[in-house]
Amino acid sequence: MQCTGATKAAAELALKRKLSERSLFQPGFAGLSADSTFAKLVDYWLEDMEVEDRLSRTTRNLYERNMRTLVAPSFAELTLREIGVARCDYFLKQLAKQSYSRARQARVVLRLALGLAVRHEVIPRNPMDHVSRLRRPARTPDAFEGSEIELIREAVREWEERKIVAGPKPDGQLGQIIEVLLGTSVRIGEVLAIRIRDLDLRSAIPTVRITGTIVSRKGEPTHRQDHPKTSRSVRTIALPQFAVAAIRARIKKRLSIDPDALLFCNRNGDPLTTNNVRRRLRDVMDKAGLNGVTPHRFRRTGATAVNQAGGIDLAAELLGHTDSRITAQHYIVRNDLVNPATARMLEERYGGTA
Repeated sequence: MQCTGATKAAAELALKRKLSERSLFQPGFAGLSADSTFAKLVDYWLEDMEVEDRLSRTTRNLYERNMRTLVAPSFAELTLREIGVARCDYFLKQLAKQSYSRARQARVVLRLALGLAVRHEVIPRNPMDHVSRLRRPARTPDAFEGSEIELIREAVREWEERKIVAGPKPDGQLGQIIEVLLGTSVRIGEVLAIRIRDLDLRSAIPTVRITGTIVSRKGEPTHRQDHPKTSRSVRTIALPQFAVAAIRARIKKRLSIDPDALLFCNRNGDPLTTNNVRRRLRDVMDKAGLNGVTPHRFRRTGATAVNQAGGIDLAAELLGHTDSRITAQHYIVRNDLVNPATARMLEERYGGTA
C-alpha cells in the first residue's frame, strides 16, 4: 500500500490511517474493497440475488429498476468508504421531498446492497441502520360509496352497449371483471389468473379458489404464475350472487371447456395484462367523467364493507393478509362517527339543568 501527502509526515500519517482501516476487514474473493465504487457493488449485489434465487423474478426486476433509476445516479461513482450515514440520510430526505414512495423504495435497495457489503466484510457497518425514519405522509384509504358503484356499473354498461362503427364489439369482460373484483376483494392480477377449475358454482356456497396471478416481466410474455403474491394469499372465497351471475355470463361465452383455461382472456385464450385492464377501465371512466376508479380501490371497498359488518380479522382473512394491522392501515376507511350513545349519556347527566 502507498499514500502521498504534502509532507513526509503527512504521507506517513495517511499511510498509517489506511493500514489501520485495512486491518478491519478480512480479504474477500469478490474483488471488492472499501475503495471499490458503489457501481461495482451494485453489479455484485444483482449477481448475488441471481445466485441466491430466493426472490421472485418480478421482485428482482423491481429491485434492479429501483436501484438503477433512484439510487445509482447519486451513488455510482462514490467509493464504499465514502458512503456514510450522513450521506444516505441526506439523500433519502431529499428524495422524500419529491415522493415518499420513491424514498421508501430507494431505502430498501440501498440497505440490501450495503448489507451485502457488510456480510462479505467489505465495510464494517451498514450506514442505513442509523438513518432517520421516513415520515409517511398522512393518507386515508378511500373506498367507493354505494352510489358510486352504481355509477361505475352504468358507465361500463353504456360503453359495452354503445353502437360500434368499426372494430370488434366489447365482449362484456370489463364489467364482469369489476363484479368479481367487488365480490372477492382480490388483486387484479389474481382475478385475471382465475381458471375454470378454480370455480365451484354448483355447491350450496359458490366459491373461487385464488391460486395464482398474472405477471408481465420485461423480455417475457405475459403468463399465469402458479402462486399469488404470498403463501397466505392462496385461499378459497365464497362468492356473492352478483359475482356468480357475472362469472356464469362469462362462462357462457367461453369456447374452451379446458379446466385449465383462464376465465378472462383475449380472443386467443392468452392472459389479459393487468396494465391493459387498468388502461381500459381508466378510459371508460374518463369518458363518463368519473375519477379515481382503479382496480385496487375495489379491493379497499370490499375490505371496508367486511370490516364494518364482521370485523378487522375477517377483512384481513378476505384480503389474504397475515397481519390485520396492514389491513387497518392501508385498506379500511375509518368510520369517524362516535358511538351515538354518548349523546344519551350526556343528556342523562346534564339535560335536566338547562
